[in-house]
Formats: sequence, C-alpha cells, structure tokens
Amino acid sequence: MLRVRLAALVDLPVDALRAFTVPGVTWPILAGRFADEIIATAGVCPHEDVSLADGDVDDACLTCPGHGYVFDLRTGACLHDRELTLRRYRAVVLDGDVWVELV
Repeated sequence: MLRVRLAALVDLPVDALRAFTVPGVTWPILAGRFADEIIATAGVCPHEDVSLADGDVDDACLTCPGHGYVFDLRTGACLHDRELTLRRYRAVVLDGDVWVELV
C-alpha cells in the first residue's frame, strides 16, 4: 500500500471538491468532505479523459464538464452508463492531515 499526504483536513471544502496535485499521479486528485465523509477521487473522467476539476458538484454528484456524465461521489457509479466507474481513493485522517491510498 502506498499512502501519500493530500492536504490538511481544514483545506478540504465541504460539499464541494478541490483539486490536489500528487507527485507520481498524472491527473490531480479531487477531494472534499460530504456528510462527514472524506471523498477522494480521480480528477479525470473515465468516459473520455476530460479533467473533472471544473465539474459541477450537486448533492454529492459530480458532472463532467466535457460531456455531462454524472458520477455519484459516494460510490463512483456513473448515472448514465453502468459500465463506467469513477476511481475513488481510500482516505484517512492522521494528525489533522488527509492521506490517500494510491494502491
């Protein structure tokens, strides 16, 4: 398991996502706090490799700005295509910092 520090917990937005650059990861990791859960996910759409950093977030769902595909951030499931899943990273808080497991 490879665990990397993403950010301080206080730097994660509530009911929104923020992009964080992680060394060794091509696309930024998006992370935020939703109903007391930390959600960390890939910053690229699995449909067509479009950046999700500017996607709209509503009720823990992220809409891809490229083609409008919507992903449930709690599960990673795509609401338009059951074959697509948005990658999620397990996140833990240690001493006030958010760490994500890359593998």
